[in-house]
Amino acid sequence: MSDKEAAQVKVWDVPVRVFHWALVAGFVAAYLSAEMHKMGLHVWVGYTLVALLLFRVVWGFTGNQYARFKSFIFTPQETLAYVRAIRSGHAKHYYGHNPAGALMVFALLALLLAIFGSGLVTLAVIDFEGPLLFLANEVSDETAYLFRDAHDWMVNIALILIPLHLLGVVSGSLQHKENLVRAMVTGMKRKVPTEG
Repeated sequence: MSDKEAAQVKVWDVPVRVFHWALVAGFVAAYLSAEMHKMGLHVWVGYTLVALLLFRVVWGFTGNQYARFKSFIFTPQETLAYVRAIRSGHAKHYYGHNPAGALMVFALLALLLAIFGSGLVTLAVIDFEGPLLFLANEVSDETAYLFRDAHDWMVNIALILIPLHLLGVVSGSLQHKENLVRAMVTGMKRKVPTEG
């Protein structure tokens, strides 16, 4: 083993990295296909994203230690203490998700679940297609359009959270002097003397 390899820790496994970048590409494709009114493509990208999210939920219970949800569940007190430490410039280093990053991951996953759910309901009750078609005659027109509007505004919320996520990545990279984007490509992070 080289000195460079010894100075690194394997954090993000291949499934997490593939999920992450496929989700990025899929979200962009879903957004652009909707903007260009290519709804057939939008629906199929949506199905792919649902499958990706379901995989990530399963992997959150069965993956490696850093992929498992239990490794990045923090109390509100821990999260607030971490945010205060960021502001003071002395935030604790974590190999996996730090408390602020974990909060963003859970927020994004919950939001994606709501976006995908509202999209599937919209597909069923407005377009009369998809796996939730059994809801088509159970929902009023008013409720159907409420789901469609909710789908749209939740995407707008995601468009706010995504830049905040990127800001957190930049902030964490600078604060801990590590390239978090590269870590999500290679799976490796720099070994530090003490683990958070």
